[in-house]
Amino acid sequence: MYQSPARSLCSALANLCCPPGSATSSTRLLRSPGSVKRALSPPALLAASSAGGGLPPRCGCSPAASSGAARSPPVYPMGNSTSRLYSTLAKTLSSGASSKHQEYLDQTDPDLLDPIDPKDLLEECQIVLQKRPARLQRDFVDLSTNFTANHQPIRVMQWNILAQALGEGKDNFVRCPKEALQWEERKCLILEEILAYQPDIMCLQEVDHYFDTFHPLLSRLGYQGTFFPKPWSPCLDVECNNGPDGCALFFLKDRFTLLNTTNIRLTAMKLKTNQVAIAQTLKCNETGKLFCVAVTHLKARNGWERFRSAQGADLLENLKQITQEAEIPLIVCGDFNAEPTEEVYKEFSNSSLNLNSVYKLLSSDGLSEPPYTTWKIRPSGECRHTLDYIWYSQHALKVNAALSLLTEEQIGPNRLPSFNYPSDHLSLVCDFTFNEDPDRLL
Repeated sequence: MYQSPARSLCSALANLCCPPGSATSSTRLLRSPGSVKRALSPPALLAASSAGGGLPPRCGCSPAASSGAARSPPVYPMGNSTSRLYSTLAKTLSSGASSKHQEYLDQTDPDLLDPIDPKDLLEECQIVLQKRPARLQRDFVDLSTNFTANHQPIRVMQWNILAQALGEGKDNFVRCPKEALQWEERKCLILEEILAYQPDIMCLQEVDHYFDTFHPLLSRLGYQGTFFPKPWSPCLDVECNNGPDGCALFFLKDRFTLLNTTNIRLTAMKLKTNQVAIAQTLKCNETGKLFCVAVTHLKARNGWERFRSAQGADLLENLKQITQEAEIPLIVCGDFNAEPTEEVYKEFSNSSLNLNSVYKLLSSDGLSEPPYTTWKIRPSGECRHTLDYIWYSQHALKVNAALSLLTEEQIGPNRLPSFNYPSDHLSLVCDFTFNEDPDRLL
């Protein structure tokens, strides 16, 4: 019998450190943009779970006491306030290598763990979330223009998932109930969004649970991941944090082969900054074609427009070298913290890399960005902005479809995040195919 969210994801989450004894199918779910109806009874995986279930607290903070598991699920703290993994993560800033935090990687080596059937993981997430409202409906908009692709589309997701430490400790979402931000449920909302759209490539920002959640789980779903933390993450200022937040890039190993990774610590006015990017050159296994995908998160706050512009210029210079001056097709995903009126947006629009923004294609004229990609209420007031983008080489790639955004009615008067949606930023998802005659559009 289902007892509490602490017992959820028994085979996938509770067994991150203890691989299950029998393999499960790694067959992927059929993609469906429709809303997901919450499961009302636990699947067989939960029935086979251990009685303890759940992950133990990761710092000295005591879980909230509960009089009954079913009525009042325990609240688990976020992490170690001394950030044991930060000193190791910081080495990536100079080495360019992915994190080597051995405690986690020893426990979650994907070669030692059985694959997860995504349908089973989705069912387990839905059990944890069964008391929450159903997932909000979003539909894909067909953007293909009478062309037939000769290969399976490449689905890309861009998403600032909201760092847990910032959501609970710093961001002050005054209209979001604290219960909506509890990690044991919010992580299931994030996973449900990923499982619903099944991207081939994911570009994520504000990831502060890479080692204990996203790397081990997504590895078992067939993804290969890279994480690059901010050198001075604001998460480290929050008591019981889970380490620094940063950018993460995941891709499906059965679809792509990694040829090169570049971790970039962005500069502004020749000074190294606290913002980072990851750029990877991949080979599409189906077509043999190369392309580059990059993820970044630029400096936030008003008054830092020139700083963001300098960071964007530095990123573009790096990408020009990596793509050999646009010889290799490019996809850039990020939370740019910049409206389309800012200089950094214009830099990308006018770059010699010949980039276009995917979500402009959803507008009636094909030239306007959506009215918002983030919508929240803070003590200073309501904030509705367009800050998130997927840029692409328009001479080499075609956009087949893009996921529509939530409407104001769906978001609701309390805005984001909420019991319905786990982040203050909306995910952006689109399907690409290679243009068979790229020279024609140069």
